[in-house]
Amino acid sequence: QGKPFRPSDWAERLAGVMSPFRPGGAGTQAHLTYSPYVVPGLHQGVKCVRVDARLHGIEPMAYKFLRGFAADNDLEILEQS
Repeated sequence: QGKPFRPSDWAERLAGVMSPFRPGGAGTQAHLTYSPYVVPGLHQGVKCVRVDARLHGIEPMAYKFLRGFAADNDLEILEQS
């Protein structure tokens, strides 16, 4: 809708929830770093979450959750090849 999504740290929170999903599974320290498959970032100056499609092969439900979160909150999804 063109307005900033709230709360302002939503991307970091969402990526934090996905931290256990990583190559080789979650280790004992997984909660301390972001998954390489779900990382907060910026796209053209707008806060975003970058999701690697390989997440679907590791945990389809996590990937479905992220897609559903974006759809439920009217967030724009950009797909890159």
